[in-house]
Amino acid sequence: MKFGKTVVKCRIPILVISILLMIPSVIGMAMTRINYDMLTYLPEDMDTVKGQDILMEDFGKGAFSFIITEGLEPEAVAEIKEKIKQVEHVDTVLWYDSILDLSVPMDLLPDKLYREFNSGDATMMAVFFDSSTSSDETMEAISTIKNTVGKQCFVSGMSALVTDLKALCEKEEPVYVTIAVLLACAAMMVFMDNFLIPFVFLLSIGISILLNMGTNYFLGEISYLTKALAAVLQLAVTMDYSIFLWHSYEEQRNVFADKQEAMATAIKKTLTSVVGSSVTTVAGFIALCFMSFTLGKDLGIVMAKGVILGVIGCVTVLPSLILLLDKPLEKLHHRSLIPSTERMAAGITRFFPLFLVLFAALLIPACLGYQKTNDEVYYELSDSLPRDMDNVIANTKLQEKFNVGSTHMLLTDVNLSDGEKREMMKKMEQVDGVKYVLGMESVVGSLVPEEMIPESVDQILKSDHWELMLINSEYRTASDEVNRQIDELNTILKQYDKKGMLIGEAPCTKDMIDVTDKDFRVVNAISIIAIFIIIAIVERSISLPVILVAVIEFAIFINLGLAHYTGTSLPFIAPICISTIQLGATVDYAILMTTRYKTERYGGCGKREAVTRALAASIPSVVVSAMGLFAATFGVAVYSDIDMISALCNLMARGAIVSMISVILVLPAMFMLLDRLICATSLGFKRKKKENHKTEAVL
Repeated sequence: MKFGKTVVKCRIPILVISILLMIPSVIGMAMTRINYDMLTYLPEDMDTVKGQDILMEDFGKGAFSFIITEGLEPEAVAEIKEKIKQVEHVDTVLWYDSILDLSVPMDLLPDKLYREFNSGDATMMAVFFDSSTSSDETMEAISTIKNTVGKQCFVSGMSALVTDLKALCEKEEPVYVTIAVLLACAAMMVFMDNFLIPFVFLLSIGISILLNMGTNYFLGEISYLTKALAAVLQLAVTMDYSIFLWHSYEEQRNVFADKQEAMATAIKKTLTSVVGSSVTTVAGFIALCFMSFTLGKDLGIVMAKGVILGVIGCVTVLPSLILLLDKPLEKLHHRSLIPSTERMAAGITRFFPLFLVLFAALLIPACLGYQKTNDEVYYELSDSLPRDMDNVIANTKLQEKFNVGSTHMLLTDVNLSDGEKREMMKKMEQVDGVKYVLGMESVVGSLVPEEMIPESVDQILKSDHWELMLINSEYRTASDEVNRQIDELNTILKQYDKKGMLIGEAPCTKDMIDVTDKDFRVVNAISIIAIFIIIAIVERSISLPVILVAVIEFAIFINLGLAHYTGTSLPFIAPICISTIQLGATVDYAILMTTRYKTERYGGCGKREAVTRALAASIPSVVVSAMGLFAATFGVAVYSDIDMISALCNLMARGAIVSMISVILVLPAMFMLLDRLICATSLGFKRKKKENHKTEAVL
């Protein structure tokens, strides 16, 4: 109560401080670097990651791209090559005239090498950058190259992908937030009892979101996925806390004549319920931090921080705004559009066996669909982008014109003998899907004496410790075929050079597949165990955590299982994130109903009456909360052209509805079925006999 009174007394200073904090928050948000490369979140001890570091340290090369030209004479291609070489941070451009002068016929190149770099009127050149794949410098260089070379040139590779992704994100992100705000506001105006209060909620939550995004500056950088989802998620998840405070304040206004005293009491009651509720949500996000693939840590920290800041804002900024705007809020009250839920609740408890049968009937197909969905996710990052993006078009050209699906880079000991290198390359070229292995041994053909090779080419492919080779594969990144191919290539490599490394987008993606597959199981287990323990402590029960988690997990299985039954392929990160987000964000619905059920049972109500009352009292709050989460995410899911974002928002929107239905229909049925077990294994459901006697004596 003391905290509530302090907030009420200091409401004006709280608002002034909040407004002042927006200035450094906006600056911090603008200065926070955004990472658009998923592969940088791989564990640092992996060979693919170490190899990228070696490539930078020993060769001064980080990013790599193929540039395809169409319908141009060799002289025009050479001119384009020279323009590209002048672009800042372009280290090397490797093409025919890097090896021989244009006056020397191209036919002098080994036939195999000539065919692989020329197809009809198309030719391709390899470009190395002196900056890392997703660095700001590389993305700027890619943009400059695109503006320089014209429409007859197509830039492929991971760096081109992240450059296009950055441009699309920067275009879409302001729209995401606008859509989320408008739809969430519309949902609250429909389901709340005041026309102005949704805008007050949004103002309060907006301050918390800006504080959260501004403090990300201290993390160094955040992923584009975190930036795109954080504001929408924080808005959706912390909306509940604002609703709790408002409802509590309205109740206290009927008790206290003084609005300030009513608000102080409302803050006290809200703080108790919101802290308990938010702990489960924070636990869900913290579970993501246990992923080896550190994108989970990135998203988990930002979202956990957002929830905590949302709770602080709910009990400080929001009460201050409500008191400041008390008069207009009173004038804009209207009757709630949600009808009385007593008859509905009575019907659900009366026919509870029907919902238990429905639960049992759906459980097996939901579990099967859930498992199938996890097996059907995709890992190819370009698949999450629109088909008309420049990088996707360039990759398609590379596949169609040159039958190149992916490019690997091979780092071998520079002291490996020429005979061993030739033997190793020959074996690698016999692996299914390998088009060729390009190294010094490939360039120095029988018709090209080694002394004719320019020193610059030698420097491109050799350092003091390592020799670099390129392997072009017919198979696309993240396909089963390329993953088998990588295993075979690594087996051959280790026969000749145990310290050799196979690196590039496809090997990194294969590592990502292996890492995230394990992460999914770990994160799922941690989030379930953490939330189980929290519910056990909050509800002082052994059986309730099992029941509540089972109901929400059932909703998660249905949500993810629907992706399989509707033939929807999800990005790999979606099942990992949605399992923890949906569990953490919607288990609050179940806790709300359980707490009311416990209160009614403790008050002396019988099983049916207690469950009916708890359900009738909880339905409005659960519906408003679920519709708020649905509204904030559904619009983004429909609008976004980035499937990684669209799929996650779609799952969150659908998950809110499925969890709402599960809590309203299945959870009361569980209470009706297991009431005796719950009362026997939980504290606070029955009064002690002495307490009962005292109550009767008073009466």
